[in-house]
Amino acid sequence: MPEQSSTPEVHRLKANSVGLVGVVFMAVATAAPITAMTGNLPIAVGAGNGTGAPAGYLFATLVLTVFSVGYVAMARRITAAGAFYGYISHGLGRIAGMASGMLAVLAYIVFEASIVGVFAYFARTTVLDQLGADVPWIVYAAGMLAVTAVLAYFDINLTAKALGVMLVAEIAVLFAVATAVLIHGGGPDGIPVEPVDPRNAFTGTSAGLGLFFAFWSWVGFESTAMYGEESRDPKRVIPRATLVSVVGVGLFYIYVSWMTIAGNGLSGAVEVSRSTGPLDLFFDPARTFIGAWAVDAFQWLLITGSFACGMAFHQCASRYLYAVGREGFLHPALGRTHPGHGSPHVASFVQSVIAVVLVGAFWATGQDPYADLYTLLAILGTMAILLVQTLCSFAVIGYFRRHHPEDRHWFRTLLAPLLGGIGMIAVVVLLVVNMDTAAGAAADSLFFEAIPWIVGLVFFGGLALGLYLRARHPHRYEIIGRIVLEDAAERADGDGPRPVAVRDGAEP
Repeated sequence: MPEQSSTPEVHRLKANSVGLVGVVFMAVATAAPITAMTGNLPIAVGAGNGTGAPAGYLFATLVLTVFSVGYVAMARRITAAGAFYGYISHGLGRIAGMASGMLAVLAYIVFEASIVGVFAYFARTTVLDQLGADVPWIVYAAGMLAVTAVLAYFDINLTAKALGVMLVAEIAVLFAVATAVLIHGGGPDGIPVEPVDPRNAFTGTSAGLGLFFAFWSWVGFESTAMYGEESRDPKRVIPRATLVSVVGVGLFYIYVSWMTIAGNGLSGAVEVSRSTGPLDLFFDPARTFIGAWAVDAFQWLLITGSFACGMAFHQCASRYLYAVGREGFLHPALGRTHPGHGSPHVASFVQSVIAVVLVGAFWATGQDPYADLYTLLAILGTMAILLVQTLCSFAVIGYFRRHHPEDRHWFRTLLAPLLGGIGMIAVVVLLVVNMDTAAGAAADSLFFEAIPWIVGLVFFGGLALGLYLRARHPHRYEIIGRIVLEDAAERADGDGPRPVAVRDGAEP
């Protein structure tokens, strides 16, 4: 690849495409409330911290809110599609930034394929149960991949609107069931307070497993920062969207999980979660307190909710590929934007191809869309993104220690990111300790055994690439994580050249 100037002219994503509500929809869609609740809560109740699962969500809300304090402090200073990649390169240096960027790319790339698996599973089972048609899961998977690719080609505002409709619907059904339980005074035990007693977050069969699944339910909330270049007034929108996503989703999870347990009763919730039909943890209260039609609606919204999640992760992956592409570390064509829509259409197409290959490989080898495709790729992506979140916390400390003394604050730029980083380390430990249980039957597969090695290879490969560029291609090394919005550029920061200003317009 030819040597590049430290200030290359690059394409820019379409500015002012999405506002606060749109960014929140994109971030919350990646967290996928209905998928997170139905997929994670039964495991937490049945094998984790039991009826203390809502307290586990409370604990996770507090930890992630503290993490977000430092994260939004960085977002007020740096606006770039690479988010973590840019933040870490500014706070911990370009080499760490390159390694974290590769991990983030890995995470978001596999997340889409993972969610395609759970979407196909929900679609096949719902259509079979309600319509009697037994369609192979790969058909649903192919349909989702095709529709996602088409939507991602256009202005992100189109995707945000589509996600908004699906997100409101899935939140509405969860809220309706939970509120129906509350209005009727709960189930056999009324409305018990034990589930939200903070002490019970650390009790049960395996508190560590329960806490891990609580934190897992938020994966994707940090994607708010990726839309800074396309949002209106990113210095205000991105920090607000991040805090709304973390705190709002947290309060929602606490409420829904608490009322779901109340609707089943304390002992009943544990018994149902350990049964062969863990979704009955939600279906039984829906049927009892609303009616049988609510269960049918719930099943269809599982499909649309997982579709929204997969589409949001596609957008995340495309923007990471675009970010590293426009800086020349992967093929520069990845850094092109559509002259009319302003979308990263080349990166989006490449992400679609990757997702097709991943899904096709699992299908061709006879793997299950839920137990294998969803579970294994979700664990791989979660391990990668948790490590990046950990590095990001310490990057905040490093960045404000070296720059902007006027913005330094004992809590926002030191204590909060320090506590957030320690909390993230604890979550990584929880994942490692509970990986076998989280993987279920897929823990016996070769791919499962390879997950830590894949993460390690990508991370150390990123470090090696950064060192190589520093030694052999200093001009390319200088722009690692430095392409940011001109109005957010960190000038004369004492660490290399001024950042590159991106521009609007068509292909040069």
